[in-house]
Amino acid sequence: GGFDESFLVAFNDVDFCLKIQRTGHLIVWTPYAELYHDESKSRGYEDSTEKQARFQTELKQFRQRWKKELEAGDPYYSPNLSLDRPDFFPEYVLYQHDARCRHIERPADCNSREHVQVSTE
Repeated sequence: GGFDESFLVAFNDVDFCLKIQRTGHLIVWTPYAELYHDESKSRGYEDSTEKQARFQTELKQFRQRWKKELEAGDPYYSPNLSLDRPDFFPEYVLYQHDARCRHIERPADCNSREHVQVSTE
């Protein structure tokens, strides 16, 4: 168990969580905890060939170890969210309201949720 020290910098946290999940336990999230993580604060950026090589090694190791799980996808990721957009907003969402089905569509070039267009279909 525990953190795998062969992941020197990257993926050690995700690897640990996947190990926990594999044992049948759950990772519990609470909106009441306030944590701060300063990415790259202590180690710096991946700005040298040595650091980039280490990252690629850790990425390859992570992908090999968790190949099956990565291919299956995250069982807790909502199918209503996009995997293709940086904000995860789906191209469309269907929902039931007063026995009518509505279609919410957002223009591809829009980066703000205030510009959601709603039409009844």
